[in-house]
Amino acid sequence: MRYKYILFDLDGTITKSADGIRASLENAAAQLGVEPPNLDDYTKYIGPPLIDTFLNLFGLPYEDAEKGAQLYRDYYSEHGKYMNKVYDGVAELLAELKNRGAKLCVCTSKYEPFAAEIVELMHLTPLFDAICGSNLDGSRKDKKDLIPYAVQSLGGDFANDRAKAVMIGDTWFDAQGAELCGVDFFGVTYGYGSIGAMREHGAISFADTPHDLLTLLT
Repeated sequence: MRYKYILFDLDGTITKSADGIRASLENAAAQLGVEPPNLDDYTKYIGPPLIDTFLNLFGLPYEDAEKGAQLYRDYYSEHGKYMNKVYDGVAELLAELKNRGAKLCVCTSKYEPFAAEIVELMHLTPLFDAICGSNLDGSRKDKKDLIPYAVQSLGGDFANDRAKAVMIGDTWFDAQGAELCGVDFFGVTYGYGSIGAMREHGAISFADTPHDLLTLLT
């Protein structure tokens, strides 16, 4: 294997999640009594931390953004997470990588228990060695903080093992985190992000399908 520690973003990389995320944002806006922004462009809110979406995209003050994030989580927990679907070929890719001895981790800005629930719902839990996400208080929401945490969760020493790690995702946010951490990044084109934006943040190469990732990683 070219890499020992392989970190996967969740939304737009492992699962098709846009419908559930959008519905949860729209519900939060309705509960807050605010007009939601145009949500047709998924790149604006799939990838960045949830609190940042309410602060920057919705333009809410911090206290209201925190309320929005909680309303989002409540709706997502009851409804949104069930709208996820696994991309074709992902399960086969994970099984092959695991069979070849790689350590696999979900590395997402999503609240960690939600991420674990989604992976379980998708019947992918046995294929991952760790599920790493953000905390409820908003800490560990950035990929630059999540990537070292993920490598350590897989049993590595990030200071010495960063060359053995790779981040895989579909947005500039994933690429930027890898760039800041000094680890390689491969972008997937089948998700929600922009190829140009990922390239600007140092993406090494791109995969059009999960099967293409196997070639890049081995």
